[in-house]
Amino acid sequence: MRSRRHCLCVVRRRRNGGVGAPEIRYAGVKVTERRERVCGIVGLVGPPHLHEEDWLGRMSRCVVHRGPDRVGTWVDERRGVQLGHQRLSIIDLTDTGNQPMTSATGRFVIVFNGEIYDFQEHREYLIRKGVTFRGTSDTEVLLALLEQRGLADVLAGVDGAFAFALWDRANDELILARDRLGEKPLFYGQVGGLLAFASELNAIEALPNAPREIDKLALAGYLEHGFVPGAASILAGVSKVPPGSTVRWTASAGVHEPEAYWDLAEAARRGLADPITDAAAATDELERLLTDSIRRRLISDVPIGAFLSGGVDSTTIAALAQSVSETPLRTFTVAVGGLGDESRYAARIAAHLGTAHETLELPSLDPVTLAQRATEIHDEPFADPSSIPMSLVCAAARQRVTVCLSGDGGDELFAGYNRHRVAVGSLARVRQVPHPVRSSVASGLLAVRPESWNRLARITRRQTVDVGTKAHKLAEVLRAADATDAYDSLARQWDPAEILLDAPAARRPVATDLPGAASLDHVLLREQTGLLPDDMLVKGDRTSMATGLELRLPLLDHHIVEFSWRLPAELKFRNGKGKWPLRHILGRHVPPELWDRPKTGFDPPLAEWLRGPLREWAQDLLSPASLRDRGFLRPEPIAAALDQHLTGVRNNDYKLWTVLMFQGWLEQRERR
Repeated sequence: MRSRRHCLCVVRRRRNGGVGAPEIRYAGVKVTERRERVCGIVGLVGPPHLHEEDWLGRMSRCVVHRGPDRVGTWVDERRGVQLGHQRLSIIDLTDTGNQPMTSATGRFVIVFNGEIYDFQEHREYLIRKGVTFRGTSDTEVLLALLEQRGLADVLAGVDGAFAFALWDRANDELILARDRLGEKPLFYGQVGGLLAFASELNAIEALPNAPREIDKLALAGYLEHGFVPGAASILAGVSKVPPGSTVRWTASAGVHEPEAYWDLAEAARRGLADPITDAAAATDELERLLTDSIRRRLISDVPIGAFLSGGVDSTTIAALAQSVSETPLRTFTVAVGGLGDESRYAARIAAHLGTAHETLELPSLDPVTLAQRATEIHDEPFADPSSIPMSLVCAAARQRVTVCLSGDGGDELFAGYNRHRVAVGSLARVRQVPHPVRSSVASGLLAVRPESWNRLARITRRQTVDVGTKAHKLAEVLRAADATDAYDSLARQWDPAEILLDAPAARRPVATDLPGAASLDHVLLREQTGLLPDDMLVKGDRTSMATGLELRLPLLDHHIVEFSWRLPAELKFRNGKGKWPLRHILGRHVPPELWDRPKTGFDPPLAEWLRGPLREWAQDLLSPASLRDRGFLRPEPIAAALDQHLTGVRNNDYKLWTVLMFQGWLEQRERR
């Protein structure tokens, strides 16, 4: 399901006597030891007698790389509350922006990760109300808003990407909150009678008596999708605060169930019930919303820039950002080399826009080091291979700026992937065939082994690459009950029952009711509630923060997300192309001949790597002995998949990568 792109990177490798990780540098930035990442928060709450000395310090040391500028703590021993913060300064670089931060009346104490993008508008409102401020940080504005208007009203009214923990001294309760789309991470779980929370799973796992058992349902979800889906974590007993939700802790009741303050499915239903059919009006309104979003995300007290790949999303962001900037916007493109290199297109676009543009060179590659690095920057198993080039791109940009705008989210909101062409084309037509007929055809396709399909293709001189695999994928689509089920079958890496020892009963995603919606709408909602928060945003958070770079995503402003659902499918996908409204907006600023090209992916050449420089590494991690020693996965289907791939019978690169990243994650965990 993921697109592919060959990427070349600067890498130097060193042996470390078996201790620690290999070192990767780009332009002098060390990106393996994870010393710098944007703000991290940690904390504990519960009966005072259960707190042990230096537990908070132990957690803080696990997230020190997220905020290298300053460490802060706040402790109320009588109530059993400990809050910790690692700061990377973006807004208000003075001590008045330090955390944990207490509100003016002393009622609230907060540790906050992220940004409130419209804080200046709220600050002006509060000043008119007579509020005075010590500094200029968005966190201080958030606390003042909470005292004036209360939690529910504030969460409904701010535009931001954040995760925070708020101690309410008046009610003796802790509130954990996460932004609407899930841009910032926040884990929580019970440890020895206390509630522990942290920006990273590692910080909770570092505590004595912390959960260590692998959650088999979460592992099954990972093997199926390549990421841990939903609110679960890979560790039994540790959860994620869901996007757009809060979790409360009170002394009387402990941890409460998550409560949603914003629901994406409900926003989708509201939008579909109030469609905009006038294409010109829709485009004008989207450009206004996007320009406002970009203007808010350009506010920073440190150097800021934008990624410019030359594609639709990044070019639209750069064009609108330059239109509202008083000085030339700094833009960055990476020269990856090979057929996927778009740097020359980006340079032409930058010249047209008048940005201060740099092309960052990444001329060489060490796949083994990069594969090992991929298991280190994620605190859970994570199998999206595009995190490899993404981490090096972020490291390169971090040499110039501390904040970067990115076009992430455009594909998921406005149907930019090639698979969306299937959703509005062949998938929509297939759904018109009665299900019993489709099931019969599917059974016939599955009755023929993939190898036999491949031989037939060679005999008939038809397409000879993975014909058998594609035939079986088609069968899964034909058997699907609906569009989202068909989409899930295409996105599936493994059937957990096939590969997982003691596999739990399958837990299928809950179907979301979109009355009268098109196939494309069903697919987009599945992506926005699954792939986007659990894959794309996890990748962006971990890879950017690994080098202390903050990413800001203007397309994921919730006003834009909600507005996107008012656009019918035919306004998103037109004339055989997705992202029609973004293309229309971009055409107003940049001539189409500079950017209208087929979509290029951003993945490394996994298939070739696994047959070449990664072969020995993969065979070692996937050996029957290694798999049996760790006791989670059945060696037989993995050995068969590896043999098929190495002999060229079938391309199993993503399936194998999914297992490799889990095995590599376990290996990293054993070292800690």
